[in-house]
Amino acid sequence: MENSYSSLSVAIEDLQDKGYSEDFNLVEEGIKSKSLKREWKAGELDVVKFYRFEGMTDPGDNSILYVIETHDNTKGLLVDNYSAKGDYISPEMVKKLNITHEE
Repeated sequence: MENSYSSLSVAIEDLQDKGYSEDFNLVEEGIKSKSLKREWKAGELDVVKFYRFEGMTDPGDNSILYVIETHDNTKGLLVDNYSAKGDYISPEMVKKLNITHEE
């Protein structure tokens, strides 16, 4: 895995080529995959690495890419912004993602 990427799209393409093909979405207690129709709680996954990307002109374009492996060996990516948008996720999931707004 690379230490950094020039853009979010380049990172996604490279990581998908490396087997992180599932598209995860954040839910209150963990993550879900629409294509697999499956959910995993925070305790059933590991964040392998994450990458932050900042928009060139709009701070609202800031995003973070999580590289995730579930305990049943499903590999995929979760893209989320890291602005203070107010979505609720469980304290366990916050801890798992290690979400901070500081460098």
